[in-house]
Amino acid sequence: MSWTIERRGRVAVMTMNTNPVNAQNRAFFADLHDAFDRLERDHPQSPVVLTGTGTRFSAGLDLGEHFPLFAGDTEAVASWFQDYRATNMRLFTYPRPTVAAVNGHAFAGGLITAAVCDRRVAVPDGARYGINEVPIGIPMPAVYLRMLAYAWGEPVASRTCLQGEIFTSDEAYSMGIVHELVPAEELLDRAVAIAESTPEDCIENYAYTKRALQAPALRDIADLSDPLDRNELAAGMTSEPSRRAHRRYWEQLKGRPAEW
Repeated sequence: MSWTIERRGRVAVMTMNTNPVNAQNRAFFADLHDAFDRLERDHPQSPVVLTGTGTRFSAGLDLGEHFPLFAGDTEAVASWFQDYRATNMRLFTYPRPTVAAVNGHAFAGGLITAAVCDRRVAVPDGARYGINEVPIGIPMPAVYLRMLAYAWGEPVASRTCLQGEIFTSDEAYSMGIVHELVPAEELLDRAVAIAESTPEDCIENYAYTKRALQAPALRDIADLSDPLDRNELAAGMTSEPSRRAHRRYWEQLKGRPAEW
């Protein structure tokens, strides 16, 4: 099922619904590109609110799909990563206001998806946030680290990504991971209000200013992050120590031995 897009006044509210927890797999990435294709075609001037369903925003990478991939050869992983990179780059550079209405848990790649939106509002209760790639054997891609430094500042990006800590909503707010905490029943209304706060005749000014703000990050990505990812990332994801960590985490998570 493709993600739904609902108009709320000038705003396009895009709801992720690839699977119950929005685990990020190839179907999820295809849905993201399809949704942005529809935005560009049918709602080209609309600010965007991105949200999930129930009590999950996104659980991050679908480990059942990706751990077996990481157990394979580096060329397959390198090819996959270029597709994965394109999804978050498309959201990061989208030339309209983007607001993440974080309706629940956001982990790993799911928190990255929220972070690359321009603003983030989240529920105050019952949600957890974290980027746990390093402790489970996945090196954080350099391109994402640069985008997170842009979004949160380097100290928060460093603490979040190196240690893999899990944060409450209050902690995420105090650190600037999210900008506001809003009761669940008011979350979408608040996100829409933020998204439409830029006047309609100033949307192109917003796009220019966003592009200018991101120019140093995009330069760093092209000059520093992308070469680092091309040369080292796939090897790090598929190394034997990383694979041991993948298997250990899978067994802790699922209560059964890994099959790869």
